Amino acid sequence: MEQRAHYDLLQVALAAVVEASAEIMRVYQEGFSPNYKRDGSPVTQADLASNAILERHLIPTNIPLLTEESVHASYEERHEWQRLWCIDPLDGTKEFIKRNDEFAINIALIEHKKPVLGIIASPVEQTVLVGGKHVQPALIPFDAIHDSSAWQLIEWKHEINSPIVIATSRTPHSGATLDYIHKTDEQFGTHTFLKKGSALKFFDLALGNADVYPRFAPTMEWDIAAGQAIMEALGGSVYHAVSGEPLYYNKANLLNPYFVVNSHAVNKYLERHA
Repeated sequence: MEQRAHYDLLQVALAAVVEASAEIMRVYQEGFSPNYKRDGSPVTQADLASNAILERHLIPTNIPLLTEESVHASYEERHEWQRLWCIDPLDGTKEFIKRNDEFAINIALIEHKKPVLGIIASPVEQTVLVGGKHVQPALIPFDAIHDSSAWQLIEWKHEINSPIVIATSRTPHSGATLDYIHKTDEQFGTHTFLKKGSALKFFDLALGNADVYPRFAPTMEWDIAAGQAIMEALGGSVYHAVSGEPLYYNKANLLNPYFVVNSHAVNKYLERHA
């Protein structure tokens, strides 16, 4: 029953991201002028239009929404929520403004503070990465969201790339990231980088093109929740860089701690060499 319910919710989310992606690409191709929020982060008409479309699709599910581009409910209200949608209607706005095609839509279903379903859409590639507790990870073309026979199911990858591939953003590495890279070299030998903006890195992590993703810079819950649901479904992990515990969501402070993403292959290697 729960598996069926999650599949039904996935279908709603897939329809939402396909429609929102079309509007994002219309703005992207026709041109836009970014504005800036109080915290200095950029926002475009594509962010706001995508948010409106996602809300229109997801509000009828009767699951509360926590989205980057809407007024957030108070924690006094939110902490009563047992389920919620955690949404970034345009992840990678800075990359969108740079016009490098590296932006995404993120939707995660959170249950009891844990991400149980993740949807990451690439408007440019017209492909969605999905996965979760009751949904096998898959790549889904936009034109096949209602045809599960056309979904490309993703299996766990059991071997680490050689050299190990570290996924990173395009921003310069912090001291903490450099320390992590040094530790990784001690464990696995040499490394290479896969540099990419937004949650698109999770496509590479899920497909085995990258092995780890350290993030020692500020991110918000909607930046990572969908990716965590997908990686956990593939035997990977997203964990607090200090405590080693999985990240949890719908916190009073929506800022993430520093975290590291491991593939299934990396987790198994570390278990064998503990």
